Amino acid sequence: MIETLKALGESNRFQIVELLRDGPRPVGEMVHRLHLRQPQVSKHLRVLSDAGLVDVRVDAQRRIYALRPAPLQELEVWVERYRRIWESNFQRLDALLHDLKTTELKGKKRVRTKRPLRDKGDHR
Repeated sequence: MIETLKALGESNRFQIVELLRDGPRPVGEMVHRLHLRQPQVSKHLRVLSDAGLVDVRVDAQRRIYALRPAPLQELEVWVERYRRIWESNFQRLDALLHDLKTTELKGKKRVRTKRPLRDKGDHR
């Protein structure tokens, strides 16, 4: 999973993964969409491939890249554990705030004050 995070940590590689999310793409299309030179895109694809994030197949003169779901699913499981921790913390915080509000409302009587009458000539 560390290799997945390292590979995704570079913005161009992250953008390549985002492009491939919609389906397999040839290198030439990614070059065009990312406004990078072909050697740059190929270098980033090599890193993604070494990290196990993409597969490549040759179609005549083109190389078609596709996402491999397994590393991203592993990352999703890892993130989900932390989401559950944060969700639990937020639920406890919500309960605490609710208790504080209830205690505050029980402890105080609402005192209504009358607003001073305005002078008829005062048009604020």
